[in-house]
Amino acid sequence: MPKATPLTFLYLHYWAGSGRAFQAVAERLAPDYAVLAPDLGGFGDAPAPAGGYTVDAYADEVAAFVAAHQLTDYVLVGHSMGGKIALALAARQPAGLRGVALLSPSPPTPEPMTDADRKASLHAWGQRVEAENTLQHITARPLAPALRQHILADNLRSSKAAWDAWLLHGSRENLVARMCEVRVPCTILAGDQDAVMSPSVHGLETLPLLPEGTPLEIIAAAGHLLPYEAPDEVATLLRAFGEKVRQWASAAH
Repeated sequence: MPKATPLTFLYLHYWAGSGRAFQAVAERLAPDYAVLAPDLGGFGDAPAPAGGYTVDAYADEVAAFVAAHQLTDYVLVGHSMGGKIALALAARQPAGLRGVALLSPSPPTPEPMTDADRKASLHAWGQRVEAENTLQHITARPLAPALRQHILADNLRSSKAAWDAWLLHGSRENLVARMCEVRVPCTILAGDQDAVMSPSVHGLETLPLLPEGTPLEIIAAAGHLLPYEAPDEVATLLRAFGEKVRQWASAAH
């Protein structure tokens, strides 16, 4: 019998990040799981998305990526901004989607952010000192100098159009009415020291809208950048989720 195609984890990165944030987790998931981690339009090395910077336009991009790579068994791993995009795509019930793992996700509701914080973030684009301050604020565990440089470089190469669009529009989109269409297994992973989106935000804004039984997994002493800060814990939890997804898919068939 031919060997079954491995389940693929498709990582959608955080705002002002890139796909390389998932590298350490991907190494820990290999060879049992395939991993893909594209840059999203306007971030990393990706050009501007053809359809604009709305959550649905990004979801269209991801759907096209799935089709181009002929994925037939995959899990969306949505991190922060990528979480909102993952939920928008999952609500379409695309063929081959087996589950959704949310890492410190932007909720389906408008993201909680004060006007002052939004204004400050808009003015921070392209400024290294501000990028360093942000990195300090959103992480709780010490990071190797090389990783810090990766994070700062990604922040500084974000396009202004993508940067502003998320702050002004994407983060404010409301997907609540669609969440009843998300019908695959889900899980949420959150750091208990996340200064951007605390576990209580996920418990109040996201968890009640996901399928019954969705767990909220708390990673101790971790901040917002879970793949960088806690790759061991993230990989372990994703492995367990991958097994759950496989069992669910087998039962469904």
